[in-house]
Amino acid sequence: MEITNKKLCVQYGCGLSAPKEWLNFDASPTLRMQKNFFFKYFITKIQNTKFPDNVKYGDIVKGLPVKTGSCDAVYCSHVLEHLSLDDFHKALINTCKILKPGGVFRLVMPDLNVMANEYIKNKINNASASIDFIKSMGMGLESRPGGLKNFIKLFLGNSRHLWLWDYESTIAELEKAGFKNIRKCKYNDSEVAEFKLVEDESRFNNSISLEMTR
Repeated sequence: MEITNKKLCVQYGCGLSAPKEWLNFDASPTLRMQKNFFFKYFITKIQNTKFPDNVKYGDIVKGLPVKTGSCDAVYCSHVLEHLSLDDFHKALINTCKILKPGGVFRLVMPDLNVMANEYIKNKINNASASIDFIKSMGMGLESRPGGLKNFIKLFLGNSRHLWLWDYESTIAELEKAGFKNIRKCKYNDSEVAEFKLVEDESRFNNSISLEMTR
């Protein structure tokens, strides 16, 4: 599996992982402010993180600045669970739209079924099992942020989960969006070698991982 520079590979919700062989997008408010000359210093002081220079601002829900039917490969890892249900549907449609016919999409996100089974198992002898369950879902709020700085950090972080999925529901939604040949996948098992550059094995743990084509 030889990696070439001829393929158009797009990653969205890339965070700080932005290999040069990929076109990397993120919709973080932090990135948008970082790209602004007037806010750049301010945001660096608050967040203490800096996106790589080759990360472009792009929102898959609104549509990425990528030509329809142009991508050989698209990847997202632990992104879609941060979207509302309606935005999730839009993201899948927009992802399918930018792929070439036969182009490959791989996604990774938390598996609700794993979390639920862990909750049921822990509930037997653990009075705080429900608290642990909500924490694992990343959808609860343990405390309201105090102070302006903490509030801004929460707003810019966009770290809360808005919707969680299992394999069956995810596959059903992918089929509705127009994807084909959907299969469960594992870390580093794609025939498209470029995925090796963006995948992190730890992100596949207790997660839904799927590969499909347009």
